[in-house]
Amino acid sequence: MAEPASVENLMEQIADEYESLSRQLKVIAKYIEQHKASLMLEKISDIAAACDVQPSAIVRFAQRFGFTGFSEMQDVFRQSYTEQANAAPNYQQRIRKLIASRDDQLDIGQLTREFIDASRTGLGELSEGLDDAQLEAAVTLLQKADNIYVVGVRRAFPVASYIAYALQNTNKRVHLVNGLGGMYRQQIRSVRERDVVIAISFAPYGQETQYCARVAHHQRAKLLVITDSKLAPLARVADALLTVTEGSAFAFRSLTSTLCLCQALFIALAYKLELDIEETQDPGGYDD
Repeated sequence: MAEPASVENLMEQIADEYESLSRQLKVIAKYIEQHKASLMLEKISDIAAACDVQPSAIVRFAQRFGFTGFSEMQDVFRQSYTEQANAAPNYQQRIRKLIASRDDQLDIGQLTREFIDASRTGLGELSEGLDDAQLEAAVTLLQKADNIYVVGVRRAFPVASYIAYALQNTNKRVHLVNGLGGMYRQQIRSVRERDVVIAISFAPYGQETQYCARVAHHQRAKLLVITDSKLAPLARVADALLTVTEGSAFAFRSLTSTLCLCQALFIALAYKLELDIEETQDPGGYDD
């Protein structure tokens, strides 16, 4: 097996083969998923102790995915960290780095087309990787829900805001968990067994979203997760799981594929509901 070129590729391979792993290797896989950011610094003995396995099991895990041993696998995480450390930490510096990296000056049309091309690539990957069974499961959850709670923070917030808006065009009771005033706990506390929580989260995975998902799980509500990996923290407790990997250009990740997926999800739900809802009377506009 060829060595994965990136942490993302490695995690995708692990997710694809996860069910076929032994119990010990599954424990290691989960540990690596949860500690990607610090794995480059950890000793093999410390990881083995945390996973309650022998160091030789860590070596076997690395070899399972095409590495000669743990150190070679660790280099992938070290390289990823180096690239992130060298990457610009804010938007202004990213733009400056882009300018400095080009011999010629990009005109606005070129820059825009490069970002469009990256988004188009992401849409192609979304289409090829769609899991029809999980899409059906997601629509069924929403169709049966008494209440729908939607949560996504930071980069995922625009997506959460959109899908909450779209769902409010159905007859469902929809709640956007926006944490206004720091009140995530208060906004999610009323979730119940017949409700659905839509949790949208991408690396580095917002703690607020994970908290809301834990509450939903504890209250026996259903959980629809939209994330970037089958081994993401929320994926393992999902009742329905939709994964999407965005295209990126100039160190900026698009939201095109995620918004497209959410729009398609809403349209599918609206189609299902139209077959099974009574006509409601329009109370009129604001000026009536």
